[in-house]
Amino acid sequence: MHRLRTCAARLRPLTVSQTSQNFSQQRPASVPKTFHPVRCYTSPVAAEPFLNGTSSNYVEEMYYSWLEDPKSVHKSWDIFFRNANAGAPPGKAHQSPLSLAVLPQAQSLVGAQINVEKLVEDHLAVQSLIRAYQLNGHHNAELDPLGISCINFDDAPVATGVQNVGFYGLDESDLDKVFRLPTTTFIGGTESDLPLREIIRRLEMAYCQHIGVEFMFINDLDQCQWIREKFEKPGVMQFTLEEKRTLLARMVRSTRFEEFLQRKWSSEKRFGLEGCESLIPALKTIIDKSSEKGVENIVMGMPHRGRLNVLANVIRKELEQIFCQFDSKLEAADEGSGDVKYHLGMYHRRINRVTDRNITLSLMANPSHLEAVDPVVQGKTKAEQFYCGDTEGHKVMSILMHGDAAFAGQGVVYETFHLSDLPSYSTHGTVHVVVNNQIGFTTDPRMARSSPYPTDVARVVNAPIFHVNADDPEAVVYVCNVAAEWRATFHKDVVVDLVCYRRLGHNEMDEPMFTQPLMYKQIKKQKGVMQKYGEKLIAEGAVSRQEYEEEIAKYDKICEEAHVRSKDEKILHIKHWLDSPWPGFFNLDGQPKSLTCPTTGLTEEELIHIGQVASSVPVEDFTIHGGLSRILKARGEMIKNRTVDWALGEYMAFGSLLKEGIHVRLSGQDVERGTFSHRHHVLHDQNVDKRVCIPMNHVAPNQASYTVCNSSLSEYGVLGKSLSLCLSLCLSVSVSLCLSVFLCLVPQAVAVKYIFGCKRSHCSFAHEYF
Repeated sequence: MHRLRTCAARLRPLTVSQTSQNFSQQRPASVPKTFHPVRCYTSPVAAEPFLNGTSSNYVEEMYYSWLEDPKSVHKSWDIFFRNANAGAPPGKAHQSPLSLAVLPQAQSLVGAQINVEKLVEDHLAVQSLIRAYQLNGHHNAELDPLGISCINFDDAPVATGVQNVGFYGLDESDLDKVFRLPTTTFIGGTESDLPLREIIRRLEMAYCQHIGVEFMFINDLDQCQWIREKFEKPGVMQFTLEEKRTLLARMVRSTRFEEFLQRKWSSEKRFGLEGCESLIPALKTIIDKSSEKGVENIVMGMPHRGRLNVLANVIRKELEQIFCQFDSKLEAADEGSGDVKYHLGMYHRRINRVTDRNITLSLMANPSHLEAVDPVVQGKTKAEQFYCGDTEGHKVMSILMHGDAAFAGQGVVYETFHLSDLPSYSTHGTVHVVVNNQIGFTTDPRMARSSPYPTDVARVVNAPIFHVNADDPEAVVYVCNVAAEWRATFHKDVVVDLVCYRRLGHNEMDEPMFTQPLMYKQIKKQKGVMQKYGEKLIAEGAVSRQEYEEEIAKYDKICEEAHVRSKDEKILHIKHWLDSPWPGFFNLDGQPKSLTCPTTGLTEEELIHIGQVASSVPVEDFTIHGGLSRILKARGEMIKNRTVDWALGEYMAFGSLLKEGIHVRLSGQDVERGTFSHRHHVLHDQNVDKRVCIPMNHVAPNQASYTVCNSSLSEYGVLGKSLSLCLSLCLSVSVSLCLSVFLCLVPQAVAVKYIFGCKRSHCSFAHEYF
């Protein structure tokens, strides 16, 4: 019977008719009627007691006959062979001779086996269907407000929806069957079983409406489950009446601010937010939720588009200070000429009205180079975290806004992402908000990137990506809530992709119909998002038309009154546009303090002490490399001979600053050792992995901290971050070894800011010391 069961197991996937057909086609007449024995210790002969001696030959003959024609053998043998072919366990395939009365019971055994297999296959098919939605449901989401998305997924079609259940081995008759839900989905809520039709409906609601979620590339199960629960659980996108009214008020402010500027200064460049007005409630939602989670300080960076609106309605800069920037006769009161209004930043501390907690907001100035501000924001955030002792990012965080073309096209974005989880560079999670115009300046996305989405670069660091139709403000607010919660929970980066459009040209003077005629024909037909949302709430009864119109009139009045006051502003004060206050350098009224230059010389005893520290290993039981011992010994000899080389001079300069309580940070690819072993500010124990000694942290008992941190092989990103660390706070010196990008970033973030009078810096730059 071993041989018979082996053959039956081999033929198991085939139906009886298929087996018979194949057998008759392939079996030659002269084939000996024997089977190749296979050891099968789990199927003893004793399980089928009639299969012994010469009986097995007789059974073989019947089996071959049955294969050719199941009706050629007795019904009891037909049942036996069917059960064996279906994989019945030992002792279960054989049935004793049956009477006609119990024959239906025997037949039911075969039917039951088939039904069980079908049930298992169907449940696996349902799990595959659920996974398809989780993995690629965003392909079918309604993300584009214009309905003309150029993203083409034809090469990777997604089989979802009731009409495609056949792809998974299901058919229409299964739609009303109830299936048990796997643990990898939350669409059931409190229910563990759902009909297939309802399963598909709920998956469509979760993944194929105005929100598209990319997260299945994340290799952490807990993080994936967290995201699934946020988007799959029934009823998650429910808003209270108060929340809807607040959202409408924010949409009114965002929209009417741009319309006011367009009415008053129609021929001025301002890089307005028209087409993505939901950015303002998006940012305010992230700030509100982060404040609720304990964040006290938020550093932001953004390109031109929407900057004035963000300054007015997020940072809450006085409107008259913005409006007066449109006056061509405005003169600078301080040194510097002043920059254009859509490059400027601001620092403001205020009460968050939702949480009733203090919040400090900084919007970094960004002269021209789009994504160059990314590492600068991260550097300022890192500095703020360092000085308030926030080692895990609970109190200080960053928000970065991007344009779709720049996010996909500029390498500094990738460099900044790759700093996000490095020990001395991480800011413990950034919320990235992409204003996805679906166009660059004039370039179509099909010509601007090779990836389907502009946000695909974020996948390299396992950052979840939430695409959302920006014409659905409630979906935008929900996604931003989830993004802020993700950052607070996992302290990792997250991306919100606001899929929108640009109602006007690249700037207000540009004609977009030159290059995108079909897109702008559709845009001209597009109703504004504030109007659509207002009509939605009126239809729901959440607000009356009178309340809606009163909200608009109230903000229009605020703008008009600020415009009148702005005419009294004749002088531009740079203090109104600083993104860091620098209190040690300025009085309360913003005027510079009179500064004196202290004596910077050191006594020989102090220099000798620092040199001796640099020549020693101030940690017990620490084994260094023999070659390094010779380097340290040579340093000691130089101290005795009252001579120094460049590396020892660097030690002495840094050591003197540390003794005075000034934090020094050295950053770059190989700064711990130095290219030619000359520096060695970080010593490595030869016997214990990851055990290091930094002699410069042993210069004096009350010295400042000395940070030496190797970086990724980045130049642009690391330099930008190092620069911003010392732009942020006065008592810091940062040295970065990346001068091959000096001529790009330094004029952008140092020289330009100084010329325009908006920033002071004391960052040191040095190439490797050869």
